[in-house]
Amino acid sequence: MQEKDLGRIEVSSQVITSIAGHAANGCYGIVAMAGRGLRDGIAERLQRENLHRGVVVRVEDDGIIIDLFVVVEYGVRITEVARSLQDAVRYQVEKALGIKVKTINVNVQGIHFEEAGA
Repeated sequence: MQEKDLGRIEVSSQVITSIAGHAANGCYGIVAMAGRGLRDGIAERLQRENLHRGVVVRVEDDGIIIDLFVVVEYGVRITEVARSLQDAVRYQVEKALGIKVKTINVNVQGIHFEEAGA
């Protein structure tokens, strides 16, 4: 939320979630967004229309905290993909909203193995 001379601007946390989810889904090495919990040790891959379920947003006075739950491609360097993901999401959210992103936590919920012959 921002207050200016002309009034107040409020952005729903669902909007922030949507921006972060779309930015994350376009990053190299990210196969899908994942549900927040594991069922029987298996990450639930989310379809494009459910990307928001793989993102948790908390808005605080000094910035936004974003938790991302993702599935990565087998063979990529997870730390580099996570760092790139943090940079991309931070850039897109700050560009769209003009609000500082304080923290982005990346939670790798699974690894996708490409099937032979696919």
